[in-house]
Amino acid sequence: MSQQCEICEKKASFGNKLKQRGKPKYLGGNGRKTTGITRRVRYPNLQSIYVQLGDTSTKARVCVKCIRAGVVQKKVVRKPFTLPTE
Repeated sequence: MSQQCEICEKKASFGNKLKQRGKPKYLGGNGRKTTGITRRVRYPNLQSIYVQLGDTSTKARVCVKCIRAGVVQKKVVRKPFTLPTE
Protein backbone atom coordinates (compact mmCIF):
# COMPACT_ATOMS: atom_id res chain seq x y z
CA MET A 1 0.00 0.00 0.00
CA SER A 2 1.62 3.25 -1.11
CA GLN A 3 1.83 6.41 0.97
CA GLN A 4 -0.22 8.44 -1.52
CA CYS A 5 -3.57 10.22 -1.39
CA GLU A 6 -6.07 8.69 -3.80
CA ILE A 7 -7.74 12.06 -4.50
CA CYS A 8 -4.97 14.68 -4.92
CA GLU A 9 -2.12 12.15 -5.32
CA LYS A 10 -0.04 13.81 -2.61
CA LYS A 11 2.93 11.60 -1.75
CA ALA A 12 6.10 11.56 0.32
CA SER A 13 8.50 14.47 -0.09
CA PHE A 14 12.23 14.12 0.41
CA GLY A 15 14.68 16.58 1.87
CA ASN A 16 17.64 17.08 4.18
CA LYS A 17 17.83 17.41 7.94
CA LEU A 18 20.61 19.78 9.07
CA LYS A 19 22.46 19.49 12.34
CA GLN A 20 23.96 22.86 13.25
CA ARG A 21 25.94 24.42 16.05
CA GLY A 22 26.95 27.96 16.91
CA LYS A 23 25.13 31.21 17.50
CA PRO A 24 23.58 33.18 14.60
CA LYS A 25 25.35 36.36 13.51
CA TYR A 26 22.28 38.52 14.07
CA LEU A 27 22.36 37.48 17.73
CA GLY A 28 26.02 38.48 18.07
CA GLY A 29 27.59 35.13 17.31
CA ASN A 30 30.13 33.98 14.74
CA GLY A 31 27.56 32.23 12.54
CA ARG A 32 25.90 28.82 12.34
CA LYS A 33 28.04 25.89 11.23
CA THR A 34 26.57 22.74 9.70
CA THR A 35 27.98 19.62 11.36
CA GLY A 36 25.85 16.97 9.67
CA ILE A 37 23.38 16.43 6.84
CA THR A 38 21.05 13.44 6.71
CA ARG A 39 18.24 12.55 4.32
CA ARG A 40 14.68 12.54 5.62
CA VAL A 41 11.19 11.78 4.35
CA ARG A 42 7.98 13.68 5.09
CA TYR A 43 4.81 11.63 4.66
CA PRO A 44 1.32 13.09 4.15
CA ASN A 45 -1.29 12.66 6.88
CA LEU A 46 -3.35 9.85 5.31
CA GLN A 47 -6.53 8.43 6.81
CA SER A 48 -8.42 5.32 5.72
CA ILE A 49 -12.06 6.36 5.43
CA TYR A 50 -15.16 5.24 3.58
CA VAL A 51 -15.86 7.65 0.73
CA GLN A 52 -19.36 8.13 -0.72
CA LEU A 53 -19.40 7.77 -4.53
CA GLY A 54 -22.99 8.10 -5.74
CA ASP A 55 -24.98 5.27 -4.14
CA THR A 56 -21.95 3.17 -3.20
CA SER A 57 -19.19 3.72 -0.68
CA THR A 58 -15.61 2.52 -1.00
CA LYS A 59 -12.66 2.56 1.37
CA ALA A 60 -9.92 4.98 0.34
CA ARG A 61 -6.72 6.47 1.75
CA VAL A 62 -7.26 10.22 1.70
CA CYS A 63 -5.12 13.04 3.09
CA VAL A 64 -6.59 15.21 5.84
CA LYS A 65 -6.29 18.31 3.67
CA CYS A 66 -8.80 16.82 1.19
CA ILE A 67 -11.15 15.77 4.01
CA ARG A 68 -11.14 19.23 5.63
CA ALA A 69 -11.54 21.02 2.29
CA GLY A 70 -14.67 18.98 1.57
CA VAL A 71 -13.26 17.43 -1.61
CA VAL A 72 -14.51 13.99 -0.53
CA GLN A 73 -17.88 13.10 0.96
CA LYS A 74 -17.71 10.74 3.95
CA LYS A 75 -19.95 7.68 4.01
CA VAL A 76 -23.49 8.40 5.23
CA VAL A 77 -24.04 6.54 8.46
CA ARG A 78 -27.53 6.28 9.95
CA LYS A 79 -28.27 6.20 13.66
CA PRO A 80 -28.42 2.73 15.23
CA PHE A 81 -31.80 1.09 15.88
CA THR A 82 -33.65 3.23 13.34
CA LEU A 83 -35.50 2.06 10.29
CA PRO A 84 -34.46 3.49 6.93
CA THR A 85 -36.97 6.00 5.57
CA GLU A 86 -38.08 5.55 1.99
